[in-house]
Amino acid sequence: MAIAVPLAYEMHMTGRIIQTDADVAEGAAWLAAQDARFAAALLETGPLPLRRKPDGFAALLDAIVGQQVSTASAAAIWARVQGAGFTDPARVRAAHDDDLRGVGLSRPKVRYARALAEADVDYPALRALPDTEVLQALTAITGIGTWTAEVYAMQCLGRADIFAPGDLALQEAAKILFDLDERPNERTLRAMAAAWSPWRGVAARLLWAYYRVAKRREGTR
Repeated sequence: MAIAVPLAYEMHMTGRIIQTDADVAEGAAWLAAQDARFAAALLETGPLPLRRKPDGFAALLDAIVGQQVSTASAAAIWARVQGAGFTDPARVRAAHDDDLRGVGLSRPKVRYARALAEADVDYPALRALPDTEVLQALTAITGIGTWTAEVYAMQCLGRADIFAPGDLALQEAAKILFDLDERPNERTLRAMAAAWSPWRGVAARLLWAYYRVAKRREGTR
């Protein structure tokens, strides 16, 4: 069943789109001016990465592959998925479950991959939708939760004001940077992030970068 995505929206409905390193730097400067703790974090992280990826079926399938597995495991499975040609939704629809499990997908992820392939998402049309409608369209697909949809909107569509408060690394980075007694849960971090609008997507990039710095400082990888 196809997901209907209206094409009549003008691009201004999407808000700011992050396309270049200069866009990220602009957002980082704004955040640093709003909160001295962000300014201090930027001194440690240096310039923030762009974190832009191509959008489309393969990007979402890659996100599904990476759910609840280590980075190394996800990379190994994704290489087999690519090698088998399953980045094409038609190939996924035509494949037997055994073929999909053979590249490393668990039974639930086989179901999620099929649901995504059968959703027939109009990916170019998503680029013109407002943030809330992008998230609604994606989370309507079995296997695509809020975190996956938010990360896709940030990294593949470049949405400058999308944040992913369910991300454990972002939660831990916020705990360290803001000297919190405990790691904030998704609801708490979402509330905190409201103050970082309209650059919540850059705040996520900053916190991800700061997480790596903080963990190196603690002597862990």
